[in-house]
Amino acid sequence: MLSEVEVLDIYRQTGAILEGHFLLTSGLHSPTYLQCARVLQYPWHAEKLCAQLAADFGDMNIELVAAPAVGGIVVAHEVARALKVPAIFVERQDGKLTLRRGFEVTPGTRVLVVEDVVTTGGSTRETIDVITALGGNVVAAASLINRSGGSADIGVPMKSLVTLTVNTYAPETCPLCAAGSAPVKPGSRGLK
Repeated sequence: MLSEVEVLDIYRQTGAILEGHFLLTSGLHSPTYLQCARVLQYPWHAEKLCAQLAADFGDMNIELVAAPAVGGIVVAHEVARALKVPAIFVERQDGKLTLRRGFEVTPGTRVLVVEDVVTTGGSTRETIDVITALGGNVVAAASLINRSGGSADIGVPMKSLVTLTVNTYAPETCPLCAAGSAPVKPGSRGLK
């Protein structure tokens, strides 16, 4: 079982903790960005971290793991592997998350929604809404990193390997902008 310090060491070793001025998917600005893809590119790290995350849900009779694309896909796959259940993902179409690619959710299915990193919980909540609208029973959520300090309310019980409090700012009150810096968007919907 890895401690929070050990998990963060893996993030540091893989160059996944970035410092600068970033525009987050939520629209907020931050001096710190967690690029989970840099960790998840190593299958041995993905397997170990996600198996530890899955262990918290082993007694909940999870039948399906779902995630928002792109960041949650590898996490869903590895958590589902550990729980020995299928994994699916929702993706944006016309700006809205939706279930595509022939994926289905049988009404009443017990679903765990997972993410790589949570800031406000917006993508996780939106994924929960999609699954619930299809009749799925979302019983919990999980993320590798919760950078909200635990304050993100997503409407179901949530667990994370690491909970951090990372400064975020509305664009109009961002001290980095006030100092003349321009934010970059390194995530899945930003710079490549």
